[in-house]
Amino acid sequence: MTIVETRPLAPAPAPTATDKPRRIGGVTRSGVLSLTGAAASALCTTILLYGELAPFSGALGFTVTWYLSFLGIYAVLTGLEEDRQAVRDRVMTVVLWTVAALLFSTLALVVGFTAWRGKQALPHGNFFTQDMQAAGPLDPLSHGGIAHAMLGTLIMIAIALAITVPLGLACAVYLNQIPGRFSRFVRTIVEAMTALPSIVAGLMVYAVWILGLGMQKSGLAAGFAISVMMLPIVIRAADVVLRLVPGTLTEAAEALGAPRWRTVWHVVLPTARSGLATAVILGTARGIGETSPVLLTAGFTAALNADPTNGPMISLPLAVFNFVKSPEPTMIARGFGAAAVLMALVLILFATARVIGGRGPGHQTKRQARRTARESRRDVARYADRNSLRGAGNSATSPHTPAPDNGARPS
Repeated sequence: MTIVETRPLAPAPAPTATDKPRRIGGVTRSGVLSLTGAAASALCTTILLYGELAPFSGALGFTVTWYLSFLGIYAVLTGLEEDRQAVRDRVMTVVLWTVAALLFSTLALVVGFTAWRGKQALPHGNFFTQDMQAAGPLDPLSHGGIAHAMLGTLIMIAIALAITVPLGLACAVYLNQIPGRFSRFVRTIVEAMTALPSIVAGLMVYAVWILGLGMQKSGLAAGFAISVMMLPIVIRAADVVLRLVPGTLTEAAEALGAPRWRTVWHVVLPTARSGLATAVILGTARGIGETSPVLLTAGFTAALNADPTNGPMISLPLAVFNFVKSPEPTMIARGFGAAAVLMALVLILFATARVIGGRGPGHQTKRQARRTARESRRDVARYADRNSLRGAGNSATSPHTPAPDNGARPS
């Protein structure tokens, strides 16, 4: 009789906990309940502090206390279900959304308040077609307008853009394509010029152009002063954009034998076109709202002047400054109306620049796609003709080709 020895079975291994992926973004029921509960609890806590426990007062302090309490309570409620990383992520998301809402509310408040205060002047057609030469502070809104300021702003900003865009883009390309000690020095000067006060730029142009050379105050001098303010903004923004162009594109172009200038013109600048348009927009937004350089270099006039080289000229910011400092309600309404027109003009220039800048890298418009397809078909036809000619030449020189029959018979 054989005895079979039995061994106890080994215990089965405990199932390991699998990592559950955390959901990123989106709205969940628990998240909404946590936000609502934290907001209500923070409000009750703040009311209790300001009404019963502490001698606090003031609307700003109430709002700040409520918001800090809201963040703390929301972090606690989120920590009941999520880990520490998720809690930090949720709290920072709320903070970022709050900052974005504050910025958007500020922008909407500024635009809405300006349009609301200027609604008395904007409906009048003469406000856009007449100047203030024949109108006084006591005249109603049906007399006078800001046509001279609108034209002056367009002329000054056109002069500034004609100077700033080529110089700024050329300097940005130099800083990116030719590194060295001098380029670092130029970059330092550009960064320092971004903090240059506008009154200093106006004084410089006033001292050199008007006092030194004996020229008169004009729109051309104001365009020079505005270009001094716009140039470092355009250079700095364009420099940052050109740094984002992948180096593999330039390396591929140079590997194909393209010289440096052709690589920059056909590869680097088209790739960064949308970003360069944004750089020009930033510079334009800085220059179009300048007042002190225009006041020092362009003077002041109430008449329409379309010649930037002769006589004083006024811009919209300077017109707003002169209108709103008057105690008359009609002049204040004209000032807010001019400010609304200035914002609309900036919006139009922004939209125009975005259209000119085109889409981002890798995205083509329908016109660009048709042109690319047309050039591709042309290249295919050229390569086919070249291959056919090469094949004809090879067949003519082949040793297996029979000699031509001249009619001679062997004897």
